[in-house]
Amino acid sequence: MALLGLERETLLDLTVNAIPLGILLFLDVLFWFVNPWGWDLWFVFWSHVLTLVPFTLLLLLSYVSGRVIQRDEGKLEEH
Repeated sequence: MALLGLERETLLDLTVNAIPLGILLFLDVLFWFVNPWGWDLWFVFWSHVLTLVPFTLLLLLSYVSGRVIQRDEGKLEEH
């Protein structure tokens, strides 16, 4: 099974990033419903930026590292 061009074994290697992704997503959803700083636009903006930007970067990094792992495993199999 290939998901986004990644094999099953590579996806299993990348599952360690699921916990931090889940935590960041949980915090962002939590900040939508429980807003401890009020609805001041400045605080709402920064609370979501500080959770969604790392979420996006970690998701991108996980995908890129999976592609690199898969590419290097393919090179090792050729030798």
